[in-house]
Amino acid sequence: MRKIWRYKWWLLALLVLLVLFGSSSMTYKEQTSVPFLERVLANEPLKDVVARIHINYGQGDIIAMPGHTYFQVIEFIVRKIAHFGSYFLLGWFLTSALREKIQPAWFRLWMVPMMAGGFAALDELHQMFTGDRSPMVQDVVLDMTGALTATIIILLVEQLWRRHVAKRDRLSLLKH
Repeated sequence: MRKIWRYKWWLLALLVLLVLFGSSSMTYKEQTSVPFLERVLANEPLKDVVARIHINYGQGDIIAMPGHTYFQVIEFIVRKIAHFGSYFLLGWFLTSALREKIQPAWFRLWMVPMMAGGFAALDELHQMFTGDRSPMVQDVVLDMTGALTATIIILLVEQLWRRHVAKRDRLSLLKH
């Protein structure tokens, strides 16, 4: 059990990839959350705010009302947050897994988003063979941004922690 624990970050990254693969294996109809949103948000809260949203995404597609329903706009936003969030987690787990293996730290800042981008591109390619789904370069960019954001945060936290430990050690030496 202790040996498996050493690989926790790799296992968590693999889990994220398996969930992503499973998700991209489903058609839009199998995956849509519109019926759920119609039940949960039946009274259409903040509809006036949602009506002002216009997102240019893809090849000239405008996600907005009245071209789309309130629930379709909400679903689109949730799906893009899920893209960013899942790759944020992947970036976090990969950055942490590579902590001991890849030095200097700035190299992880480059390597992790590239790895995530490779996975994202393969995932979008996989979607090309899934009914009612379309691969989008914009999703790969969004995914890489999620991984990059996580990597930056992890590296900043590591740097702050190193400074804290160094300061604590200097104070400890001064006391003795």
